[in-house]
Amino acid sequence: MNLLSQFRVIGYLEGMSFILLLGLAMPLKYMFDMPMWVTVVGAIHGFLFVLYVAYVAFSMFKLRWTLSKGFLALIASVVPFGPFFFDAKLLRQKQV
Repeated sequence: MNLLSQFRVIGYLEGMSFILLLGLAMPLKYMFDMPMWVTVVGAIHGFLFVLYVAYVAFSMFKLRWTLSKGFLALIASVVPFGPFFFDAKLLRQKQV
């Protein structure tokens, strides 16, 4: 598996963990007093977020991404569904 494919997988996992955190864990915590979900999903998401940021930096170096492309990837990581839109942008550019 090449670097870009690895980045896409990490982006997918990070995006899914963020959606699970916002859409499942947070409502369970605040509506049903079940904070353990936020603890578990939040830890997983935190790990995947750090991994995603590291892959962005590594991709900028190895794949010679521009600063604007790297910045867009980082912005995508903090917006719900952002990694999926960034992945679609990568596919449109035919870099996969």
